[in-house]
Amino acid sequence: MSYPRSSIRYVRYAVQIAFLLITLYAGWEFHQFVLHFEEPARPFVPRPPSVDAYLPIGALMAFKYFVVTGIVEPIHPSGLIMFIAIIGVSLLLKKGFCGWICPVGTVSQYAWMAGEKVFGRNFRIEQYTDIGLRSIKYVILSLFFWVIVVAMGSTMISMFFMSDYYLVADVKMLKFFTDMTALTFWVLAGLVVLSVLYKNFWCRYLCPYGALLGIISRWSPLKIRRNEEKCIHCHACTKACPALIDVEKKAVVKSGECFGCMTCVSRCPSPGALDMTVKAGRNVPVLRPYLYPILLIVLFYLVIGIGMFTGNWHSQIPYEQYQRLIPEVSRLSH
Repeated sequence: MSYPRSSIRYVRYAVQIAFLLITLYAGWEFHQFVLHFEEPARPFVPRPPSVDAYLPIGALMAFKYFVVTGIVEPIHPSGLIMFIAIIGVSLLLKKGFCGWICPVGTVSQYAWMAGEKVFGRNFRIEQYTDIGLRSIKYVILSLFFWVIVVAMGSTMISMFFMSDYYLVADVKMLKFFTDMTALTFWVLAGLVVLSVLYKNFWCRYLCPYGALLGIISRWSPLKIRRNEEKCIHCHACTKACPALIDVEKKAVVKSGECFGCMTCVSRCPSPGALDMTVKAGRNVPVLRPYLYPILLIVLFYLVIGIGMFTGNWHSQIPYEQYQRLIPEVSRLSH
């Protein structure tokens, strides 16, 4: 049974919502876990390991430590496992994590879609200003790369892993949102407003994780390719692209901004004019649209499964450590 390519975007919406709900449920579980140590009368709820995904700086440090020493740090090991999964997905399947899985990307998408409904359109930043703003995320990434990959040695990283601050870095991240300061509130509110007005404002201009995945995705064998002979130059692909790529003028979409959402492919009215393809030597086979999310999810969870099987998923922090540290978390600093 065949399906119209136009429906692939609804498959993407379903996948995004599913991962967003999984994330929200994990967040609720983690909040209950923390409340148990703050209010001992509350029942104990096991800590969901997936919250380590919100410690990307720690994951980058753990990745360097693993490369140098061969050791998976036991405090927040799932952060490293998911970091490797996301890097692997980006290397093989473009920035599919950003376009299909990342909950921040999903929220950002629905923010600009809401803005489009309210205002009848999204606003565009002038071309040269846009290029300058897009460099911000690469500057932030460069700073993290310099400090962690270049400046910090494995001994310094190991000492940081043993600090009380790192032991409850996940709790500190939770408190950033649940006990936010006035400054934090207004910064987040500003980002929400900008995300409503401009497509993917956070992802396009500020996210260093997305910058890293964009660089890695350039080596992906998957690319959106346009067949000039079948293209009818209707501008549908360019108008639909949420990454603001001028797809109609590209023979091959190589931009690091492309996150494999398949929106351009789903909106193309000319069969064979625009496809996700696999570069394999001189052959360029077409990847069926519905295979893309399947491969994406299977690869992502395959790496996570390997992490679980090898015992590198659950934190090794003992219950007593949480009892000691969580009530004092507000006093802990770097």
